[in-house]
Amino acid sequence: MTTVRRTFLKNAVATGIATSLPAIAFAQGSASASARRFAPRPGDWRTFEVTTRVEILMPQGATRAWLPIPCVDSDYQRSLESSYTSNGQTQRLADNGSGAQMLYVEFPASEVNPVVTLTSRVQTQSRAVDWSARRSAREDADTLRHWLQPTKLVPLDGIVLQTALQATRGASTEFEKVRAVYDWILTNTYREPKVRGCGAGDVKTMLETGNLGGKCADLNAIFVGLCRAVGIPARDLYGVRLAPSAFDYKTLGANPAGLQRAQHCRSEVFLKEHGWVAMDPADVAKVMREETPQWIKSTQGGVVGPVSRALFGGWEGNWMAYSSAVDVVLPHSSSGQLGFFMYPAAENAGGRLDPYSPDDFRYDISAKEIKA
Repeated sequence: MTTVRRTFLKNAVATGIATSLPAIAFAQGSASASARRFAPRPGDWRTFEVTTRVEILMPQGATRAWLPIPCVDSDYQRSLESSYTSNGQTQRLADNGSGAQMLYVEFPASEVNPVVTLTSRVQTQSRAVDWSARRSAREDADTLRHWLQPTKLVPLDGIVLQTALQATRGASTEFEKVRAVYDWILTNTYREPKVRGCGAGDVKTMLETGNLGGKCADLNAIFVGLCRAVGIPARDLYGVRLAPSAFDYKTLGANPAGLQRAQHCRSEVFLKEHGWVAMDPADVAKVMREETPQWIKSTQGGVVGPVSRALFGGWEGNWMAYSSAVDVVLPHSSSGQLGFFMYPAAENAGGRLDPYSPDDFRYDISAKEIKA
């Protein structure tokens, strides 16, 4: 075993894009639903041991695998030690400069059962901004410039800029612009369960086609892109849910014994009077679409209201971030870069394996909470 130490304003008026939204059934919720509570607050740190096991079921020639490692250290997460075991020939930690940390393993063609297990320990806590407590937040100027730049999937000109200006029309302060973008996302986009994984995050294509249904990597990417386009530093954070929600929202938690479908992307923005602030409009859309049998349209009251309010400035600490890296180039890969890195990746002589296909690429993720 090898061990390494790692220390807004009213809702935006629906535009022509909104006409792509399908008909949605109204569901305001029952009396019991109206009493639902969702109010994460910073408090005690939670410690989790997260284990990812990757097995290549149908190897063809030499095989390479890359596993994401949590590397975020902040006021809501501490990324601690990681350890790994494997029957691979080459095993090492890698950082290609994008900000993503990963375990890289090579298996020779003679290995008929390539397996690698990665265990990482993290501490997490919930987030909630105090909007009344204003301060002069500090951040490195180069860091802020970095999170104002376009990426391959999130350009900041053309239709992205046009949509951002339309969404924030009438907003003057940073807070008002972010609030307007958040409300625009809730008004104009929607959760589409048929999208594979967490979505591709291709903002330009979604806006150009008017197909604004997606999952977290899609909806939060639009939020980030629109914020950047109007001068607000913003970034996505790519990770995985680790435990059930403490507020009994089934869509906002996960079963610790089986997290291989619990990946989730969140976002945050930098405001001069508050620093980096948590945001997650995609999870509001998830509650609207999947928390109840009916697809809820209203963000006010019922099961959605508390979530819509809390996720503008906060999130629950039952989730772990791997990194905020985008346009990730995997070392020694022959298959091109990834838009983001929150799923294990593997390649063999036939090319990159499909992380959603159990026939040739299987992985399991589990988490164990360690009580103090």
